[in-house]
Amino acid sequence: MKRQAFSIISLLSLLLMAGSAIAQTVRVRGDIPFNFTVGNKTFPAGVYDVATLGSSDAKMLRLQSRDGKSNMIVGSNAASALKCPEKSKLVFNHYGSHYFLSEIWVKGETIGRHLPKSSQEKELANEVASDLTQRQVEVVASLY
Repeated sequence: MKRQAFSIISLLSLLLMAGSAIAQTVRVRGDIPFNFTVGNKTFPAGVYDVATLGSSDAKMLRLQSRDGKSNMIVGSNAASALKCPEKSKLVFNHYGSHYFLSEIWVKGETIGRHLPKSSQEKELANEVASDLTQRQVEVVASLY
């Protein structure tokens, strides 16, 4: 009986892990109306696709402009939300005139992706820590 219970629990755990890997798949497109930074690279305003690389490792994201001129592969971390977002979106941290891609969320998924802050973003965040100009900006994205 114990062996059967253990087998059932193991099977359920595998199914849950497989489901969470599927939930972390990202394929969104956003029309970003401002220049923004990811890591140490600045991208011009435009339409961008963001997608996870491969099906087994959702940590790596490919960011590519629709015209193919700008692209980057960047590492990310899982982010979780208590409530599913009502729309797919790209979230940017905004400091003065600088925007940094921070999060990617897919409509209906409680697992999203979070990009770690670069050293440049950390410096700007420290500079404006006492100022109220730090905020988040959301750009609605569509699935592709």
